[in-house]
Amino acid sequence: MDIAGKSIVVVGFGITGVAVARFLKNRGAAVVVTDRASESDLGPEVQEFQAMGVCLELGGHRSETFQKADLIVLSPGVPHTIAPVLNARQQGVPVIGEIELAARYIHQPVVAVTGTNGKTTTTELLGDMLKRSGYRVYVGGNIGKPLIDYAGGKQEADVIVAEISSFQLDTIETFRPQVGVLLNITVDHLDRYPDFEAYAASKMRLFENQHTDDIAVLNGCDPMVRSLTGNIKSRKLFYPEPGSGEAGARLDHHRITIGSEKAEPRDKQFRIPNEAFGNQISLDLSEIKLTGRHNHENACAAALAALCAGAQPEAIQRSLNQFQGSAHRLEHVSAIDGVDFYNDSKATNVDAVVRAVQCFSRPVVLIMGGLDKGGNFKDLREIVSRHVKKLLVMGQAADLIRSSLAGTVPTITVSSMTEAVRQAHGAGTAGDVVLLSPGCASFDMYDNYAQRGNDFKESVARLKRKTPA
Repeated sequence: MDIAGKSIVVVGFGITGVAVARFLKNRGAAVVVTDRASESDLGPEVQEFQAMGVCLELGGHRSETFQKADLIVLSPGVPHTIAPVLNARQQGVPVIGEIELAARYIHQPVVAVTGTNGKTTTTELLGDMLKRSGYRVYVGGNIGKPLIDYAGGKQEADVIVAEISSFQLDTIETFRPQVGVLLNITVDHLDRYPDFEAYAASKMRLFENQHTDDIAVLNGCDPMVRSLTGNIKSRKLFYPEPGSGEAGARLDHHRITIGSEKAEPRDKQFRIPNEAFGNQISLDLSEIKLTGRHNHENACAAALAALCAGAQPEAIQRSLNQFQGSAHRLEHVSAIDGVDFYNDSKATNVDAVVRAVQCFSRPVVLIMGGLDKGGNFKDLREIVSRHVKKLLVMGQAADLIRSSLAGTVPTITVSSMTEAVRQAHGAGTAGDVVLLSPGCASFDMYDNYAQRGNDFKESVARLKRKTPA
């Protein structure tokens, strides 16, 4: 892709936009970065890029800038349906996203993971399995390290493992993972998509450029995944319960079994090795540190995809035994007076809350709230009534959550995380769980879910210091 001398507009000046602008400028493009935020709202990169000769248009988007561009590159946080983008497309200006741009410069094979929930855990675990097998691995994408950073570097990895969001898939054209993993599709981001069907269709774009010898690792127990993947071209492998005659991985209590009666000799890298099918592989989950059935399913998907990419069974088993999980994903923070505090700030939709609450057989004091993304909180009524002893709600969606769950559990509205933690501790008794699982985005009160989770952890730490031993 020849970009030298081209006029390229980068939309969004967050982490991804900054990385894209730097990549393009280093390759001789005339770069304009546009963002609705003002200069005072942005970081020190403003001065850096001005010194580099990058034109910054802040405080709003100018339609004429978009229409004069040779190419527009969108950050994932910017909808591809905003008026300046639609108008530019009508004038014939090509529009792509950072993932598509990076894919045109990356020379290594890609394993890509998408789904409504579990993407980050699965991506990190998969990368760990491959690293323990001796591969040089770049783990990035929606996980916080833009792929364009790798594309602009020395490209010394053997394989790319990428978390890919629906927003990123909205703006692909040629992006093709040799192994694509689809974990689940449940209701999310209805603040961005017109309906659930549109959101699901976006997820399915992960497979649209795959070839017949590429691999799709699919959750065969998810009815939406089943219904939408029937006609994809790639070779399908199912988990956690392959059907009759289907290849894949089976999850049975604390064991993953990978095998198939349809062994075929393969001589290319991204294929399940023949011995993996001819000789059944059994992986033990008895020492896994990830909590909950849903995380065991994520481990099943990761193991299957890692094996496709050449990981060794022994290395996969070591990873399953030793992988610690990620911050803000059912992260055990502390125990105070016998009450365990868990940080699940990454749970930004209703289904993620269900999965988190189901992990505990003990009574749960649940903290929810934030910026509503269009989910149906009434879907929580059954599980809240059965497992939650008290609910604390906060943020923009507090009243909506409270009304949706009226009559199921005693509920308190709080104004801060510090108050939420204090009230939750007071509501719990020894053996209970206090769970931050917001079911909402964080942007009403925080910059991101990590900042929200850190506030929770700091609030717990302050409470513990004040609580007599």
